[in-house]
Amino acid sequence: MKKKLAAMTLVAAMAVSMFAGCGSSTGNSSSAKKSGSGDSGSGEIVDLTLWASENDQDLMKTLTDKFAAENSGTKFNITIGKLSEADAKDTVLKDPTAAADVFSFASDQIYDLVDAGVLQPVQDEDKKTIESEEIESSVTAATVDDTLYAYPATADNGFFLYYDKNVIPDADAAQWDTILADCEKAGKQIGMVFESGYYNASFFYGAGFTTARNDDGSTTLDWNGTSSSGIKGVDVAQSMVDIAKNKSFMAIKDGDSANQIASGKLAAIVSGTWDANAVQEQFGDGYAATSIPTYTCNGQQVDMASSSGYKFWGVNKNSKNVGWAMKLAMFLINKDSQMERFKAGAAGPANKEDMASSDVQNNIAVSAILQQNAKKGVVQMVTQTYWDNTATFGAKIVKGNPDNEDLQKLLDDLVTACAQKSE
Repeated sequence: MKKKLAAMTLVAAMAVSMFAGCGSSTGNSSSAKKSGSGDSGSGEIVDLTLWASENDQDLMKTLTDKFAAENSGTKFNITIGKLSEADAKDTVLKDPTAAADVFSFASDQIYDLVDAGVLQPVQDEDKKTIESEEIESSVTAATVDDTLYAYPATADNGFFLYYDKNVIPDADAAQWDTILADCEKAGKQIGMVFESGYYNASFFYGAGFTTARNDDGSTTLDWNGTSSSGIKGVDVAQSMVDIAKNKSFMAIKDGDSANQIASGKLAAIVSGTWDANAVQEQFGDGYAATSIPTYTCNGQQVDMASSSGYKFWGVNKNSKNVGWAMKLAMFLINKDSQMERFKAGAAGPANKEDMASSDVQNNIAVSAILQQNAKKGVVQMVTQTYWDNTATFGAKIVKGNPDNEDLQKLLDDLVTACAQKSE
């Protein structure tokens, strides 16, 4: 994910805490008061720690240099550490006082971070700017109980279908059945993660099933019943088993998509913009993308719906320089920074002006996620009980239900387990 402007020398790399990797530091003059605007003339060095994904380390170094250059009256020591956005909540909550001043996280984690009292609310003036410049859905997702707690950075946290049109004609990319048949002919496979509720929910969401996050830490699912569209949950689960058993299907572990793309075995993969560069390199002139395909469910074609979401920057309420941390977060989501992030890694911006630009609209991957979310995208708000139990459920399904367990019981057990309160 990427961002903005130029210059400034980085001073002294420091080891980040036990949670993050090493980082770089930026240099220039004075510390901000904890609740102040960030302006100070004391001559002290402002220490800030920024945690971002491994892929964004170079970008963050560039952007923190530029932040320091824009605030040249202050001297900064900014340490950049590595943190998977998928694991941000767990890492930060291990010890919020030792966590970074500013960190990147996925939108579905906001409730847990707010409940733990970790996030510094966005100041009113910055809130007005964000509401004016960022797309409405991203602001809504960053808001809890009418308070804006996070800084929207991207609006592309969802998935869609990449395919090699030299193997799979455009018309065939619309259905799992035709994709699997084309892959079989070519000796290739289509890959998808099943062992994650982020991905496997797409079969149920598309069929009209729902999830809901509860205040007690539980998640309500209706997957063991009949959806609003008249489709039974057991039929959805059976369709997933049928796909998993097909020899042209590749079960991908969460986080291992890049390795499988590079293997050359795939002609299609359900993934997101984070894999755009790897897929384009592998598929070459066959590189194409579209919304995720329909699947056969009890004799009919049923849509899938991606779990759409956003990437946010959060400011740690425990920061000793919270004023400067908020200024840095605002800098990281400004128009120029979001466009730089897009250019560096095809991250779809949340900024309205950036999103409407021809560069973004002409990008194959970003256009596909916009198409998918417009067709069927669900903002997924769930709790930890959901993640643990849908992963277990997915692990059984992706193996083709080898023990021949009753699918109705599997779904009943899943719904019951997710309904338990979090510890």
